[in-house]
Amino acid sequence: MKFNRKHRINQRIERISPQHLVVGIDIAKETHVAGAVNYRGIEVDHTCSFTNDRVGFEKMMHWVTQQQQRLGLTRVILGMESTGHYGNALARWLQDHGQEVVQVNPATVKRNKENRDNRPSKNDAKDALTIADSISRGYYHDWSWHEGTYRKLRCVVNEYEALSTDLTAIGNRLQRLLDEGFPEFLRVFKKWNGPRAIATLKAFPLPEDLKHRTIEQVIEGWRTTAMSRAGGKRGREIAARLLAAARASVGVTDIAPELRRNIQRLLEQRERLLADQEQVMNEILALLGQLPEADLAALKEVGISPWLTAVILANTGPLSQYAHGQQILALAGLNLCEDMSGKRKGQIVLSKRGRRQLRKYLYVAMIGLVANHEAFRAWHDHNVHTRRIKKQTSIFKLIGKLVRMLVALARNGESFDAGKAQALKLRTAA
Repeated sequence: MKFNRKHRINQRIERISPQHLVVGIDIAKETHVAGAVNYRGIEVDHTCSFTNDRVGFEKMMHWVTQQQQRLGLTRVILGMESTGHYGNALARWLQDHGQEVVQVNPATVKRNKENRDNRPSKNDAKDALTIADSISRGYYHDWSWHEGTYRKLRCVVNEYEALSTDLTAIGNRLQRLLDEGFPEFLRVFKKWNGPRAIATLKAFPLPEDLKHRTIEQVIEGWRTTAMSRAGGKRGREIAARLLAAARASVGVTDIAPELRRNIQRLLEQRERLLADQEQVMNEILALLGQLPEADLAALKEVGISPWLTAVILANTGPLSQYAHGQQILALAGLNLCEDMSGKRKGQIVLSKRGRRQLRKYLYVAMIGLVANHEAFRAWHDHNVHTRRIKKQTSIFKLIGKLVRMLVALARNGESFDAGKAQALKLRTAA
């Protein structure tokens, strides 16, 4: 299955007919600016500023209608930069009113802003015309909305990610406070967020809370935090080490009450965030159950976990809508770029122009598959040991193989067949 990018670009150019009015819209938070050109890229009139509300949208469409009538044009295509969420309301309103809406990559606008006047100056009116000009030359993509369940999934996946970021920030702050008040803490516990370490922070956050305690009192303090199996031989050993560390601690003491209060507040925030994260994960699992079986089966057969399945589908939408896995690689910014001129040949690198979240979790998924999935482990070993490819390069090649496989499984309803990989593994071992 071949994917020819040139054909897609040519199709977009041919889509713009002499009867088209091409409107580019520079998006902002409160006031948008629209500019228009004909199919050849010739500016047709002054720009139109309008507010980000229904009155502003109607004003812009009235201006578009006037330009069509003045020039005798029967069709219109409207496009805007894909800059964050500010243009979502306008794009949805236009589509609800039967308009053809497309989007232009911000990098395209940035690199084409000097085409008309050969000046690096930038303003909203110039950006609007640059967007319209880019559309007239085929540098655009359709503005498509995924089915409601996929949009809900992306919303809750982003919420889960935000909660994880907040938890990481709380962990960093807790460790900073421990470095001041109880620097020996992490010599006793390998991880600050282990069950026994958290129980210690709740009951005895600072050395002053431990210096005059006994082993039995420490174990009883752990039990008051609802820790299961607080005692035992291992528990007594850790309690003894903890008491010794507290009595020899060099942590600051003049701000002990403030440190203790901060630690307790951060622990309370952490518990709330963990509870919220669990609730959001339950919502994610419920939404996964509402998605088409073809998408879920494709990811499940390959061996991808429910969380990674949720992240991938939240970013890609239905896998069956893609003609080739290369489109998903481009969406994630995992497509390859080369820098070559004359005799000089630069290094081939990843474009990294796409959805960072999708790029991150495709990589995480592949690391897990190479470690645990027999077929992908065999492919990786073949790449590294037989083809002499670097391990990291092999990982990214296998990501391309994975997304092509997922698209084929979802479109054709086929089952994953590891027979070829098994045969390859046997030949490699021989």
